Amino acid sequence: MKVGVFQFAPVRGRSDLNAATLEAALRGADADLLVAPELATCGYLYFDRAELASVAESVPGGPTTSRIRAACRDTGRAMIFGLAEEERGKIFNSAVLVTPDGRTATYRKAHLFDTETLVFDRSGTSSDLVEAAGAKIGLMICFDWRFPEVARLLALRGAEVIAHPSNLVLPYCQDAMITRSIENRVFTVTANRTGSESVDGTTLRFTGRSQIVSPKGERLAAMDETEEGVRIVTIDPTAARDKRATPRNDLFADRRTDLWTGLLTPPGEKR
Repeated sequence: MKVGVFQFAPVRGRSDLNAATLEAALRGADADLLVAPELATCGYLYFDRAELASVAESVPGGPTTSRIRAACRDTGRAMIFGLAEEERGKIFNSAVLVTPDGRTATYRKAHLFDTETLVFDRSGTSSDLVEAAGAKIGLMICFDWRFPEVARLLALRGAEVIAHPSNLVLPYCQDAMITRSIENRVFTVTANRTGSESVDGTTLRFTGRSQIVSPKGERLAAMDETEEGVRIVTIDPTAARDKRATPRNDLFADRRTDLWTGLLTPPGEKR
């Protein structure tokens, strides 16, 4: 399986231009699966919900998803990209997976970051794993990395590849995703963006450094902070099925869930 990351700087508010950029990257990339950044269709920084609503799209019938579905069908490739998803008056920070046969799966970001809480709605239940490009794919978005349970649940469900569209601004996420790969023995694909955005006196600079990491924690592909374009590697997704840490230790079978009842106890509350 050939998996790729597409790193670029979406133009804020220009969904038409960004959709064309995504399509061009997909058509030009010799990859079975291509992962693009979070909110790749519209840019990241919004304080006004009405402005965000003006660039939000429905799934699967919206213009960008329809365009990418056609490109996936033409190329025989799958793609994952982020967008602001509108449904019944709510707006979600979502990632969409489109397959060559026209199927779509949507994941809505579980953990909203900072100013996202001002304009996005909190998600409910999102899609489960999707089989695409010869692998079982799980989805998470950006700040979800800070909660190890997200990746662990995907791995427990059988994910071999975790796609991670992102707009990272903190300096250490990329290194943390190596840990997510090691502790779950899965491939992780973090597609971050480059550049910066400024709105109403607030400026965010994005860290780039998109990467593909193996179940052993090896960076199979890594981009720098400013590079734009696609990086592709060939992986064997079945390598993620082996959860052995040593001949006598299995990462999932050895879990002591009997000791973890406190994980669901609210902070400060005694068990």
